[in-house]
Amino acid sequence: MSKQLNADLRDEAAQAAADFGAAADVVDEAAAATFGINRTDLRILGLVHTAGAMSATALAGAAELSPAATTTAIHRLGAAGYLTRTVDESDRRRAVVALTPEAEELISRVYGPVERAGRRVLAAYSPEELALITGFLRRGIDMQLAEADRIRTMNA
Repeated sequence: MSKQLNADLRDEAAQAAADFGAAADVVDEAAAATFGINRTDLRILGLVHTAGAMSATALAGAAELSPAATTTAIHRLGAAGYLTRTVDESDRRRAVVALTPEAEELISRVYGPVERAGRRVLAAYSPEELALITGFLRRGIDMQLAEADRIRTMNA
C-alpha cells in the first residue's frame, strides 16, 4: 500500500471517529431534551444508572464536579423525579443516590433502541473484526481521557 493511500485511510478513519463522537453527542442532546435536563445532569443519570446507586461523594468524583455542584444537580434531578437521595443505613453521614423507577424506564425507552441498533450493526462483523474494533475503541478511550487530562491542566 502506498504511503499516500495509507495516509488518506488514516485521515478517513480519524474523520469517521470524530463523526461518530459527534453523532453520539447528537443522541445525547436529544436524550437530554427528552428528559428535560442539561447534559451534565444526563451524565449524572448515566453514572448512577451504571453504578446502580452511589454516594454523593463518589458521584462528584465520577462526574468530576465539585461537591456543591453535585448537590445542586442531585436536587434538580430529585425535583424532576429522576433521582432519590437517602441516608446510607450503614453510615448515616453518607447520602446515597439512585434512579427512580421512572428514570430507569425513560432510560430504557431512550437508550434501549440505540443499544439494540448498535448490536445489529456489530452483528455484521466477524470475530476478528470485532476484536479489531474493540481494540481501536479501547485505545481511543484511553487517548481521549489522556487528552482531557492534558486540556484540564491548561486551565490551571
